[in-house]
Amino acid sequence: MLNIKKDQNGNALTIALEGRLDTTSAPELEAEVKAALEGVTELTFDINELQYISSAGLRVLLMAQKTMNKQGNMIVTGANEDIRDIFDVTGFTDILTIK
Repeated sequence: MLNIKKDQNGNALTIALEGRLDTTSAPELEAEVKAALEGVTELTFDINELQYISSAGLRVLLMAQKTMNKQGNMIVTGANEDIRDIFDVTGFTDILTIK
């Protein structure tokens, strides 16, 4: 299960994720992100409470990054050690700005 919390402040949007981002929950997140990105120039994914991410979840982050490359910046914060390992193995540390 995935909980998605959005907090918008002007052109800045923070999306906090809690739980598991997998093939079941990724389509919901993708729809939420696509609906929320218009006019956003600063996107932050707070994944401090994210326990697991699958390839479907990585695809959603990649889609968001491609969109934000055209209209602003995106950062990912709060990755735990397991998720950082996944980012390292998949090469996402080279694609995403992870803080």
